[in-house]
Amino acid sequence: MKRQNISSGAVWEDVVGYSRAVRVGNVIEVAGTTATNGDEFVGKGSAYEQTKFILQKIGKALEEAGATMEDVVRTRLFVTDISQWEEIGRAHGEVFRSIKPASTMVQVSALINPEHLVEIEATALLSAEHPQTEGFSLR
Repeated sequence: MKRQNISSGAVWEDVVGYSRAVRVGNVIEVAGTTATNGDEFVGKGSAYEQTKFILQKIGKALEEAGATMEDVVRTRLFVTDISQWEEIGRAHGEVFRSIKPASTMVQVSALINPEHLVEIEATALLSAEHPQTEGFSLR
């Protein structure tokens, strides 16, 4: 089965040995994504702004893999302060209100950078009829 690794270009991808996203067949897994863009940190102190930016980054990775946010079937949100769930949920809902993927939000003690308030993973599934499955075996 064909494998496609999608890179964000982050230096840590080679150091740690991971990809922003991986597509195998019709499944796309997006790694834990934070509000860091190269050396730039987005949304300092705002869980809402971080979540919005993270979802944009996830959307770009999905696009590179041949998918869209409409193909997302699962999100996992890791947050450092669960009391901010409404702000995080509002940003998530602005993207996924009509899509309604299965979703989990859990509080964690820390993320890799103390300024990160949110980290999100996503899973997308392309149907056999999806135009971007060409060249990929679905078996």
